[in-house]
Amino acid sequence: MIDKLKRFIDEKNLLTKQDIILVAVSGGLDSMVLLHALKRLDIELAVAHCNFQLRGQDSDEDEEFVRNYCVQINVPFFCKRFETNNYATENKLSIQMAARELRYAWFEGLIEGKGFTKLATAHHFNDSIETMMLNWMRGAGIEGLRGIPAQRGKITRPLLFATRDEIIRYAADYQIMWREDISNQTDDYQRNFIRHQVIPQLKRINIALENTIRESVSKMEDEWAFYHKHVEDWKEEFVTQEGETINISKKGFLHPAHGASLLWHSIKTFGFSYELCREALVIKDKQSGKQFSSSTHKLVVDRDYLVVTPQENHWNEISIQADQTKVILGPWRLDIRACSEIKPSDHVNEAVLDADKLVFPLQWRKWLHGDYFFPLGMTHRKKISDFLIDRKISLGEKDSVTVLESAGEIVWVAGHRIDNRFKLTPNTKRALTFLLSP
Repeated sequence: MIDKLKRFIDEKNLLTKQDIILVAVSGGLDSMVLLHALKRLDIELAVAHCNFQLRGQDSDEDEEFVRNYCVQINVPFFCKRFETNNYATENKLSIQMAARELRYAWFEGLIEGKGFTKLATAHHFNDSIETMMLNWMRGAGIEGLRGIPAQRGKITRPLLFATRDEIIRYAADYQIMWREDISNQTDDYQRNFIRHQVIPQLKRINIALENTIRESVSKMEDEWAFYHKHVEDWKEEFVTQEGETINISKKGFLHPAHGASLLWHSIKTFGFSYELCREALVIKDKQSGKQFSSSTHKLVVDRDYLVVTPQENHWNEISIQADQTKVILGPWRLDIRACSEIKPSDHVNEAVLDADKLVFPLQWRKWLHGDYFFPLGMTHRKKISDFLIDRKISLGEKDSVTVLESAGEIVWVAGHRIDNRFKLTPNTKRALTFLLSP
């Protein structure tokens, strides 16, 4: 395998003798094989180990195992312990996403502070196959179906050529010890389900599955390079940038074929989805002034251009005090006043709520996946994501929907529906009106 590793590194230009490599080592099979193999190449190395403190004593034993091995082979060892569960809760992330954010932030700090030139991770070809399948199930285009790239920025993946079987054989040949994470044996995670259930079934159809997919990936790499050149040529002709403003000429979409794909590849780095790009092109000649939003940018349909600019920095959650009469969030303005006459409003942009049920300060923010409320007229709760789907709210409009919150309870999906629990009743003594306007 070492000869294959050398060829792969040379072909992909992954590492040089001048590099100082930080190797991410969990203590599992893949990372221990990577460390052993790189050590044989006589490259300057150090090891980074993350203790996410998720498996009690097992996590601590993983840390000690990697530390001791580094002492044996005379490789510098760095370790950091993370409060992963707390971080996930505070940032409303899954454990996997929290761990990913924590480890890569730490890796970046180490690289910057210690002068490393590359970070080597132990992804191998079967990992890439699993990623391709996950991307395919999530609706990825050709770029996602190429799997994991061998290099991205300072992150390099020298084992990406190797199958899991090759790695197991290498470990056996060199009697490499490793630590087994029992969570890898369950099907609780999508990737594990693909690994344990889907791949074995596919191999019953094609015993040479890895080789077949490897050939397909090679073809897609060539096809992607061809298409990428076409996209770059198109952008050179139709896309201009002035400061932080991106102007995309509508002339670039005179021929409808591939228009959504061209637009998406031009603006996806700003958080826009492919579906939103399709929607924008459908109305580009019909609704001048129409806006679409991502979490960081907005796309405005102008007369001759699609214009992309950063979102204003006023989308952070707004706290509304009891004496405030006007607040602004992003492109929205909210006017607040006491009602002289207690009666509901028929206008979707106006909410009349029972003032005695509100707890100040109120919070006004963008809606989040997982938010729910009790729509007016209903006694059971409904996810806002489902509510917006039922109302056929477009993707672009969804990104700019906001909610008004009282003591953690959503009282109004602004511009759409108030919460049934905060409506006016015969017992209402005081009412407040909230008027939403762009």
